[in-house]
Amino acid sequence: MTNIVFLDKKTIGKVDNLKHLSKLGNLDIYESTEPDQVVERCKGKEIVIVNKVEMNEAVMKQLPDLKLICVAATGVNNVDLNYTGNNGIEVKNVAGYSTDSVAQLTFTMILYLVNKPYYYDTYVKSGAYSRSDSFTHHNEPFWELKGKRMGIIGLGTIGRQVARIAESFGMEVIFYSTTGRNNHISYKRFELEDLLKSSDVVSIHAPLNNQTRDLITYDKMKLMRPCAILLNLGRGGIVNEKDLARALNENVIAAAGIDVMEQEPINADNPLLKLFDKEKILITPHMAWASKESRELLVEKIARNIDVYLKSR
Repeated sequence: MTNIVFLDKKTIGKVDNLKHLSKLGNLDIYESTEPDQVVERCKGKEIVIVNKVEMNEAVMKQLPDLKLICVAATGVNNVDLNYTGNNGIEVKNVAGYSTDSVAQLTFTMILYLVNKPYYYDTYVKSGAYSRSDSFTHHNEPFWELKGKRMGIIGLGTIGRQVARIAESFGMEVIFYSTTGRNNHISYKRFELEDLLKSSDVVSIHAPLNNQTRDLITYDKMKLMRPCAILLNLGRGGIVNEKDLARALNENVIAAAGIDVMEQEPINADNPLLKLFDKEKILITPHMAWASKESRELLVEKIARNIDVYLKSR
């Protein structure tokens, strides 16, 4: 049977359908793998499954049996594609498995930052409501999404799903194409500066590349409305984190929701962890993609990629 190894299964957590992979060959699974363990664990393996483990030239030169790398993600920046292309090693990624999960967390963030349930829940559980002489309490103002403008940076599969949900709330959707090539019949395309100036919510769903690195700096945030919310569910490095902390501390924008960081896990001294008002930001640990359903779909698609490869040998 074909020898397969999964080097960093911890990145996808507990899933109930790993049997799809074990049916395809002799499967070794490691929760995590350090750089100096990669070669030893991949020796004699025809197929390697990785999420974040780096497969570089120095590693692959020592693996003569390697024929297929399955990346348990959409991005393949951890694989040396020049080497694989020149040495007959196939590389397969997985796309479209996390669309609904990311879109759902996008609106979880928006509603959390707009409706401020943390404040109202704390108010009730503290006993303050039971001591009140009024049936209601609304000291923290919140606003409706209906009639507001949603500016989406990156109108790919996830961006389009976010746009559809925004429309169901009655929002107007506009977008900025990071490549300059994307158009969509249903939504108006704006230049970045105009999108930032006019949007109530700006939501990033773009990859990190030369066009998007440090796309949103302090100067760009100064274009935004003081009541605006900035979200990044694309990739860390698109929003300059020091600049974002400064903008929030200076009330340049109202709030931010961040699921992706330039350094992951987040550095303990990251300025976003030390805001004057910590309630102005919601930070999650790169988990927007990771609903139970999306992780199981990811495994299914990895298995499909392996099955196609095996049948084509």
